[in-house]
Amino acid sequence: MFYSSRTVVNISAFIVLFLLCATTASAHFKLNLNVRILHVEHQSDGLNVYMRLPMPYLVAHLLGEVDENGLPTPAPYTSNRLEEGKLVHYVDVQQLKQSTDGLALLAKQSLDLAFDGKNVDAKVEGFRIYKNGSQPDFATLDDAQKSFEIEPLFDSFEQGVYVGDTTVDVLLRYTSKSTVYNYALSSNLNPGLPDQDETANLILDYSPSGVQVFRARGLLSEPVVVTRSVFDAVVTFIKEGVKHILEGLDHVLFVICLVLGAMHLKPLLWRVTGFTIGHSITLSIGFFGFVPTAAWFVPAVEMGIALSIIYVAIVAVLPDFKSGWQQKKNEWTVIGVTCLIGLLHGLGFSFVLQHILQVTSPNIWQSLVAFNIGVELGQLLIVIVAVLVFYLISLLGESATKINRTIVAGLCAAIASYWVIERGSSVLANI
Repeated sequence: MFYSSRTVVNISAFIVLFLLCATTASAHFKLNLNVRILHVEHQSDGLNVYMRLPMPYLVAHLLGEVDENGLPTPAPYTSNRLEEGKLVHYVDVQQLKQSTDGLALLAKQSLDLAFDGKNVDAKVEGFRIYKNGSQPDFATLDDAQKSFEIEPLFDSFEQGVYVGDTTVDVLLRYTSKSTVYNYALSSNLNPGLPDQDETANLILDYSPSGVQVFRARGLLSEPVVVTRSVFDAVVTFIKEGVKHILEGLDHVLFVICLVLGAMHLKPLLWRVTGFTIGHSITLSIGFFGFVPTAAWFVPAVEMGIALSIIYVAIVAVLPDFKSGWQQKKNEWTVIGVTCLIGLLHGLGFSFVLQHILQVTSPNIWQSLVAFNIGVELGQLLIVIVAVLVFYLISLLGESATKINRTIVAGLCAAIASYWVIERGSSVLANI
């Protein structure tokens, strides 16, 4: 059967372009932090839930109708202003001083907890509100408990604080007639915030049998079932690792080019192994903070990742990979370089993990290893799909294979070049 060059071009373009989908979102409230942490403490007669979340989640959807001044009625505990023609929202400190009960009630109502399939009502035992940067640690149960021992102060809100720069802590008490072994957590919030579907939810369960860590992304509209199974806790972080690499377009393009440049299975396995060793090392190093903390460092790493895509794209189309000794020499060079590049990508993975897990969290190594396993599984999935697609294209003939290799490598390099410029600008801006 004859296949035209146009057919091969279309197939090759699809390999990369199907990854380039994005969603847009708009909201009245700016979300400067999208992490929700829940510490669940088992008691003989129920559960204590210590929850920390950004204030916009509780009030963004409660804006009223537009009044005669052209501004919407403020959401509870907020005030509206126009700054440079844009509507912004501040915390209303006077309402806070009068009573925080209403805001605490919103926090309580945002969380649904069920024992044996039946929702249980909660009692608010404590509430605190902080300007971001002033809140106490919340990484462990001990941290969470101590945060409610601090007297509530509203001085930091006197000069005006954006709602998006505000965090709330709430302590909820769920009573049960018997010991709770399994339960389900969910949330009914849908504030319409940008990137709310990327909300990182960290659930730490403290029972007599030990501490388990669970991870979920999004608004928690689907219940997270918490059991006393260590396997379930590990699975949540494995899923997160898989999801991260599959949603990280720069990592996906790198692996695609890695597969594209390997002529046979053996060199492919060596390259993937080198990449795995590299990013496994720096995933841990970066997560534990043994890297520079300057503002330029993260965009510099991201720019380096983009440059690595350009490198493997060029390697994928180099003609001297086709001859005996020279090919072997270059393969070993690429394996070594791939390991070094893996070190760079591992730092990128660690930045994401830092947003969903804190260094002082319990069972830190369990969570870290599970996340890394998830990354490996996601990487393996990309490799399998890429190998299958490229193999099918190779059945069209040598000419089709060369065209495919050139187009895919070119598209990946073009996208990465744009990232180099974009991320390089960010580096310069932060130096």
